[in-house]
Amino acid sequence: MKIALASDHAGYQLKEGLKSYLSNFDVIDFGTDSPQSMDYPDTGFAAAEAVGKGECDKGILICGTGIGMSIVANKVIGVRAALCTSVTIAKLSREHNDANVLILPGRFMKIDEAKKIVDTWFSTEFDGGRHIRRLNKIKKYEDRR
Repeated sequence: MKIALASDHAGYQLKEGLKSYLSNFDVIDFGTDSPQSMDYPDTGFAAAEAVGKGECDKGILICGTGIGMSIVANKVIGVRAALCTSVTIAKLSREHNDANVLILPGRFMKIDEAKKIVDTWFSTEFDGGRHIRRLNKIKKYEDRR
């Protein structure tokens, strides 16, 4: 599985910690490459676009709060990005929303908690059923663009 990984300066440390943790995956790091201040849309959009175009199977984006990366990623057609702050939310984002981009808040999450969320997110399958109808509505709205 190919994973798009990106952060801004506030998520850099968590991104680097997760990068080594994700060694079983083919990880493409879209940056940033240091904790120097930078603009999250630059790395976030590139990584989300790789998922939206099918170049990567899933993505993990990290910024200070996770809000900025969530906004950027969800602008990309084909992306369903979910800001996950707990294992339960990560599980539900996959089961109910078939999220394909995981967003984490770099300033508010320690590496151990992030690893648990990542493990849950990758191991949880989409439930389908009634949720398919909702995802089809999202696709319909994307088609209006």
